[in-house]
Amino acid sequence: MPIYEYLCSECKSKFEQLRPLSQSDKAADCPHCHKPARRKMSTFACFSTTVSGVPTRVAGTSGSSCASCGSGNCGTCAS
Repeated sequence: MPIYEYLCSECKSKFEQLRPLSQSDKAADCPHCHKPARRKMSTFACFSTTVSGVPTRVAGTSGSSCASCGSGNCGTCAS
C-alpha cells in the first residue's frame, strides 16, 4: 500500500497515511481536527553516488535536489 501525504485546509496540519491505491483520490480525515484533508503532491530528493562515493544528480533531474539548498552539489549536505 502506498503512503500518501495530506494537508488539512482547516487546521493546516500535514500528515501521511497508508492507504490502498483504490482510495488514492479520496480525502482523508485529519488526525487533529477530523475534517477532510486533500492529498498533496509528494516531493523527494533524487541522487546517486559515483564509484568513488561522490554524490551526483540522477540523469533527467535538474536544479538542486533540496528545495532549500542552493549549492547545486549534494556533496555539501548528503549523508
